[in-house]
This record gives sequence, structure tokens and C-alpha cells, in this order.
Amino acid sequence: MSLLKRYPKAYFEILASSFMLMINMSLVSAFLPIFAYELDPSGVMVGLVSSVWFFSRVFLEIPSGVLSDIVGRRFLLVLGLAASTIGATLCSLANNIYVLIAGRALWGLGTGLFFMNSSAIIFDIFHSGRGTALGTFQSIEFIGSFIGAPIGSFMASMMGYRKVFMVSAMLGATSLIIAYLSGELRRVDARCAKGFRGGGNLLSLRKVLPGLRNIRLTSVYIGSFSRMFVWTGISGTVFPLFLNLRSNIPVEIIGIITSVRTLGIIVSTAVSGRLSDKLGRKPVIAAGMLTEALSLYAYIHAPASSLIISTISFVEGVGRGMVLTSLMALLSDLAPQSLRGSAIGVYRTFMDAGGLTGPIFAMMVYEAFGPTAPFLSAAVVVLVTSALIMAA
Repeated sequence: MSLLKRYPKAYFEILASSFMLMINMSLVSAFLPIFAYELDPSGVMVGLVSSVWFFSRVFLEIPSGVLSDIVGRRFLLVLGLAASTIGATLCSLANNIYVLIAGRALWGLGTGLFFMNSSAIIFDIFHSGRGTALGTFQSIEFIGSFIGAPIGSFMASMMGYRKVFMVSAMLGATSLIIAYLSGELRRVDARCAKGFRGGGNLLSLRKVLPGLRNIRLTSVYIGSFSRMFVWTGISGTVFPLFLNLRSNIPVEIIGIITSVRTLGIIVSTAVSGRLSDKLGRKPVIAAGMLTEALSLYAYIHAPASSLIISTISFVEGVGRGMVLTSLMALLSDLAPQSLRGSAIGVYRTFMDAGGLTGPIFAMMVYEAFGPTAPFLSAAVVVLVTSALIMAA
């Protein structure tokens, strides 16, 4: 009851929309590269299916962040949910890889708009205990992901890939309805407009752009890039193929392994936000990145045992959750209050660039040097990024 009393209703409505959207996204996560491989067995095209999710977002995140600071969060949030629903519907109709790529591009653009503006709203609402609020928000998100991945895998085995995409579209529509009908979300957006919105212009934007003047913010942006570079390149693309083609693990079990990793993220985000409020952001980020790098290395030497791989995935998820929450909280600490939407736009642009390049790079390494090479290169990227953030 204390949580319900302390936190505004708009926060819980955002949680509900986010929860449904995460299920919408994760239903297809375990079989997406396998479905793409069946449509076109070219490694580059399979990587592009994952990368295109971020392509349009690379060019629109910063303008959207500036626009969010000027016109408000709610409009762009609702627009994003509508685009996600249409994109998922298009994927359900895909009979070739090009239609799948187009649907994924629109879907990815929509989710980007939603999560950028939902994060900005949370930054606006909470002036203290922001790490805890972000941790709770991200835990709820990943509970949706935890639920979606295994259900989607089993649904795909029973009814086919395309019908699972249609279910995802229906969940996106549900999330859209929740956000659109929220009167409290309208009121929160209006209050923020009267408060400190209006900082979004080209001159003030320089305060949150990457560069030597903003070295601490720049290190956070690099962390955002590398986090998604590894997430999409390894977890979203190479890892399912690694398990399915090299270890002969079926899609249903891959969905369970994916959910076990998500369970680790849920456990971690639930506590790491509070820990970062008490111990500081950087120590938690460093511990999380070290855990993630060791887990990536462990996959290479693990036997083809679902239990052992699931255990490693859980530990990897714990590391990722520590980084996810604490990195966002560090961003909110460093960004000027009136430019938080713009800062999130830059942060997410780096994230999208990582998501765009990660799968293509990982598949190129996979085909050129073998299935274990992407895991080694990803572990190095994580450790180098951790050193940069700690030194800034």
C-alpha cells in the first residue's frame, strides 16, 4: 500500500502499458532469427532483420527528444504505441524477408518513441528515489519479457510464426488503449509543461551532446551503445542460432533459456536501482559489466546442457539488469532538468546505433571466424566500456 500511496497513478498506467508492450516484443524474440533464416538463409539479411529495428530510430531519437521537451511526452508515447501495433501486424503478413524487415523497422520505431517518453515521464515525476522508481519500472518490463518468450516459442510450434506476430499486434493495441485513455497521464504531461519544459532548442541541446566538454555524459552514451551492441548482436541474433544449429537445442527450449536470462534481469533491476541510490551508480555499473563479460566467456566453454546454459544465462541477466538500471539513473543525474528529453534522445540514439550495428557485426564475425568468436569480442567490448565509464 505504501508504494501505491507514494507513486502517482500515471506511473502505474505507464507500467501497465510497458508490461503489455514487452510481452508484445518478446513473444517473437526466441524464434525471430530462425524465422528470418527460413525466409532467407543469408547471414547479413538475418542480421538486418534485427538491425533494422533500430535503423529509423537512429535518425529520429534526438529530434523526438527535443520535440518531447517542447510539445510534451504523451503525444509521442501514444504515437509510438500505434506504430508498434501496425509494425507487428505487417510482420504477421510477411511472406518474404523484405516485408519482415519493413514491419520490424516500423515496430522498432514505435517502441523507441514509447520507451523514450515513458522514461522521460518518470524522470519528470520523481525528484528523489529515481533509481528505485526506474528499477521497479524496468523489473515490470522484464517480467513481461519473461512471460512472453517461452509462450511465444510454444505458440510458434503449435500455430506457426505468423500467428504469433498477430497476437503481438493485439497486445500492442491493448497497450495503446491503456495509454490513450489515461486521464492522469494527460494531467501529468500538462503539469510538466507548466513547470520546466521549453529547454529543447538547438543552442541548449549542446549541453547534452557528446564530446570532451561533456565527458561524463559521453561515457554514459558509450555505455548505452555497447550495451545494445552486445544485446542485439549476441543475445538477439547469434545466441539463438548458436544454440539451435551448434547445440541442436529446439526453439521451445531456447525460449525457456531466454526467459531464464530475463528472470535474472528482473531480480537484478528490482534491487540494483535501490543499491545505486545508496552505493552510487558507477560501482553497480562496473560490477554488472564484469558479471556480463564473464558470462559471455562462459558460454564458449559450456557443454550442450540446457541446465548449465540456463544457469549462465541467469547470471548474465543479473549483470545486465545492474547496468540497465544504474546507467539510466546516472543519465538522469547528469542531464539538466529542462533537457532530459533531449538527453534521453541522445542516449537512445547511441543505443540504436549499437542495436543497428551489433547484429550485422556479430553475424560477420560468426561467419568469418566461427560461432565462439562473437562471444569473445562482445566480452572485450563490455570490459573496455566499463573502464571508460569508471574513468570519466
